[in-house]
Amino acid sequence: MESSALRREQPRPASPAEAFAPAGLLRTEPHQATSPLVYFRRWLRLNRDGLRALLIGTVALALFLLAWHLLTANRVVFFVRFTNVPSPSAVYDSLTRALHDSKFFMHVLLSCRRILIGFSLAALIAVPLGLVMGRFRLIHETLFPITEVLRPIPAIAWVPMAIMLWPTNEQSIVFITFLGSFFPILVNTLHGMRLVDPVLVRASQCLGARELSIFREVYFPASLPHIFTGLTVGMGVAWVSLIAAEMISGQFGIGYFTWEAYSLVQYADIALGMICIGVLGLGSSMLIRGLGRVVMPWNRK
Repeated sequence: MESSALRREQPRPASPAEAFAPAGLLRTEPHQATSPLVYFRRWLRLNRDGLRALLIGTVALALFLLAWHLLTANRVVFFVRFTNVPSPSAVYDSLTRALHDSKFFMHVLLSCRRILIGFSLAALIAVPLGLVMGRFRLIHETLFPITEVLRPIPAIAWVPMAIMLWPTNEQSIVFITFLGSFFPILVNTLHGMRLVDPVLVRASQCLGARELSIFREVYFPASLPHIFTGLTVGMGVAWVSLIAAEMISGQFGIGYFTWEAYSLVQYADIALGMICIGVLGLGSSMLIRGLGRVVMPWNRK
């Protein structure tokens, strides 16, 4: 009886897997389904900064609209006159009418098309040119003085020359948009090439890399943050140049829509055009930043 009782109390020898397993893994609790609240709290922790920025931006926008309403409702005159400025409700009514007008959408689409053509041409030319100028000294010494003379000229000053150079108003407007975005992209690309660490270049040369490989594997990736900075700045300047060109020589476009509203004393449409320009510019800049996060995952913050 005693021997059988001792055999029952003697512990079972551990298997090799149990012998070498961590102590915390030998005894596990039964699997329990994670509640949705846990996932929600985890999502809040991961997106805390973005939600904070969204909340602050929403509150700031609400305060701006409130101040706008109070200033226009009371027709405040204090250094700046708000007697003729349309109220937010009047602009909303103008937006409602515009959304049911196909001509308004035509203005927006034509402006977007001009931006797409002019900005794309500027990026396709300015980025390679900036890379080449930053790499080869002779090309830089040849082209840099010319670009520095042309760069300070505002895009609106090119309007008379563009009308003389190009046979149609459409081509002249695209050309002015191209010029507005070309120089910011070129300057930032060139600046990025100058900031490439020379240690990386010498290390690649010591490893036997050729000029094309150094250009592709060292210079271009190192310059990408500055290139996308130039693209973002260039997009904003492109919209400024486009609106100025459409107001002066255009017959369609959101800039022409805004100027026509001023000529017809339609103040609510003026504010609507300005807001539309801002929204389009913000959206296009956000697209470029999103593309930059995709192309440069190592540069995310």
